Amino acid sequence: MVRAIRGATQVDADERDLVLAATAELVAEVLARNELLVSDVISVLFTTTPDLTSEFPAVAARKVGFEDVPLLCASEIDVPGSMPRVIRLLAHADTTRPRHLIRHVYLRGAARLRHDIAQ
Repeated sequence: MVRAIRGATQVDADERDLVLAATAELVAEVLARNELLVSDVISVLFTTTPDLTSEFPAVAARKVGFEDVPLLCASEIDVPGSMPRVIRLLAHADTTRPRHLIRHVYLRGAARLRHDIAQ
């Protein structure tokens, strides 16, 4: 079955190394918490808030083994008052895990975004 997995993290500043590290951490946590291998991942859509422009999150995913996984980066809508410096992902994965056991991952300050589904 194909399952969608959400996740987000927040960085302290728009610095390339911070974006890469936070994205790598987020991707690793999504895999670990859902007992997935890179080969189980079908695709990943990354978004960033408009204040993050130093690097594409997909660069970090490529560095941790997502060489042949389709990746796409986009910018979030610039909603006044929204949380700054957030990297989000929507991953599609092939898994036998039922929907209610999917573990969505919200790290750092982004944990405040979705208390209802954050693990």
